[in-house]
Amino acid sequence: MGVLITGATGLLGTKIVERCLHKNVSVKYLTTRKEKIVNKKNYRGYYWNPKTNEIDTGCFEGIHVIIHLAGGTVSKRWTASNKKEILDSRVQSARLLHRGLKSLPSHNVSQIISASGISIYPDSLTKYYNEKDTGIDDSFLGEVVKAWEAEVDTFFGLNIKVAKVRIGLVLSTEGGVLPEFKKPIDLGLGAVFGKGEQWQSWVHIDDVVRVFIYLLKYCGEGTFNAVAPNPVTQSELIKSIAKVVDKPMFLPGIPRGVMKLVLGEMHNLMYASQRVSSKKLENQGFEFKYPNLHPALLELLT
Repeated sequence: MGVLITGATGLLGTKIVERCLHKNVSVKYLTTRKEKIVNKKNYRGYYWNPKTNEIDTGCFEGIHVIIHLAGGTVSKRWTASNKKEILDSRVQSARLLHRGLKSLPSHNVSQIISASGISIYPDSLTKYYNEKDTGIDDSFLGEVVKAWEAEVDTFFGLNIKVAKVRIGLVLSTEGGVLPEFKKPIDLGLGAVFGKGEQWQSWVHIDDVVRVFIYLLKYCGEGTFNAVAPNPVTQSELIKSIAKVVDKPMFLPGIPRGVMKLVLGEMHNLMYASQRVSSKKLENQGFEFKYPNLHPALLELLT
């Protein structure tokens, strides 16, 4: 089986590439930097540039599945230009993949598995969301995920199965939010945002990787929430990190107004509450290696 991966050098992409190669799956990847193109056994790079609509369509030869992870980081101040980059990097990259495939006289691609985000679900302290919920959060990220998923859905028109993986708060020591949460805790300055009652639907990085490989193996289609079965409040999350690294927690919550001054619109990330269910994946036979927070943090931080 041949797999084409976008965003292959990112936090998640790197791990998925490792897992594919370990399982002797041939990997091709797309990169916007020509110096990052390598040609090894079972691992070969191709150039593309979604901003200029350039793509080396040789990347599709021998490919059965596309894993689409490309997208600019949301963890930078949401200026007008950065917001445009966050949206365009997701929508334009999916559009270019579609256009490249459509330009070929024939292809073997039968499935696309695309990253997405749980930030599409409306901010709520009381609702418990599953994949059938159609409400869309009125925040910037809600609109981003809506546009992202709509673009990926166009692959249906090419007779390709579409799987969308709505990823929660990824816990990893190599990037993402965990190192940022841990820094002030290490200094004895750990604090929650607001009252800390907002829901955090977290997931261990290894489980996210396993979800993608599972959907690849079983040719899954539809929308799936890649979140651990047991979401926690932010207060529980921060206190659990402090407990695992053996640091005190006694500071009051950080008021929303303070973070708004520091981060601007991006402060919404810290206060958003999405309690999300993983039942659909579990009902299809997927087993989480880290269903509970404390063992997941112990594995990552000790």
